Amino acid sequence: MIVTTTDGVPGREVAEILGLVRGSTVRAKHIGSDIVAALRNLVGGEVREYAALLAGAREQAHDRMVEQARALGADAVVAVRMETSTIQQGASEVLFYGTAVRLAPAS
Repeated sequence: MIVTTTDGVPGREVAEILGLVRGSTVRAKHIGSDIVAALRNLVGGEVREYAALLAGAREQAHDRMVEQARALGADAVVAVRMETSTIQQGASEVLFYGTAVRLAPAS
């Protein structure tokens, strides 16, 4: 599956637009991670526990978008965007969305 932030796939023609696809997940912090993060805030540096949490959330949301595109028979997802938002204190949503397309055969 080709996934790109551009409006098309270089060197390929879009034969059919299949529609909007999206994938999202909501993740909450764990109290143990909060304690470690609070300690890291005292000395500075990357808060690896939160970085890992968000990396996993991004991967899952991306995978869900790709699954939805595959179910439509897409070859690619173009114009992909990612957004994050805070649902409540300690919980965030990660959303990927784009346009599922079927590509014309390569010439």
